[in-house]
Amino acid sequence: MLLAVDVGNTQTALGLYEGDELRNDWRIATDSRRTGDEVGVMLSGLFDLDSVDGICLASSVPALVQAYEDFADNWASAPILVLGPGVRTGIGIRYDDPRELGPDRIANAVAAGEKHGKPCIVVDFGTSTNFDAVSADGDFVGGVLAPGIEVSMDALAARAARLPKIEFTEPPTVISKTTTAALQAGVVYGFGGQVDGIVEAMRGELGDTARVVATGGLAELIAPHARTVEVVDPFLTLDGLRIIWSRNLS
Repeated sequence: MLLAVDVGNTQTALGLYEGDELRNDWRIATDSRRTGDEVGVMLSGLFDLDSVDGICLASSVPALVQAYEDFADNWASAPILVLGPGVRTGIGIRYDDPRELGPDRIANAVAAGEKHGKPCIVVDFGTSTNFDAVSADGDFVGGVLAPGIEVSMDALAARAARLPKIEFTEPPTVISKTTTAALQAGVVYGFGGQVDGIVEAMRGELGDTARVVATGGLAELIAPHARTVEVVDPFLTLDGLRIIWSRNLS
């Protein structure tokens, strides 16, 4: 089985694949101080390490690449493919300096073009909100980066002492009568409007037919309030890693 690992700045998503089928998935907190042994102890409590035949890793936290390589060698005894320069992705990367790209953005572009058609735009709700464009030819052609929802709300709470931290849920009405509901409305409708504004501008350059695919932890909360989003695909990044693995080592 293939273990796909997407290490984000805040959370790490893991998926265990048998062929093309996702058998199990987990989300854990990202901790840049973890060693390979700590990763091994943690993951051995989630699944049978002996079942892993290969590992495909995308990491936005450089310090954890070595930890997962050590885990692959010493715990899983399986080959590991780290998504980065030199890895065959099957798509062109039309970016001034591809080394600046987060590997999750490449995985998203690969999966979106393969699963949802081209051209397309991926909106990934993570630590940052990433908008990535795939051309009609299937190339990654760039995108937009905006502060993520949780980062934005943490910054607001840090600057305004009387504002509470909130649960990210949809409020009962847009016009709210409590501070918590007012903040929730700002998240849901504010970020929904942000998605539509950026997508419309990107479609002006990419083409009006570009399909919009949303992914990431808060995609299902925001997507119903963004009229441009057509598909929510919560496992897009993991599927991209599976596809990239198949293009390299299977």
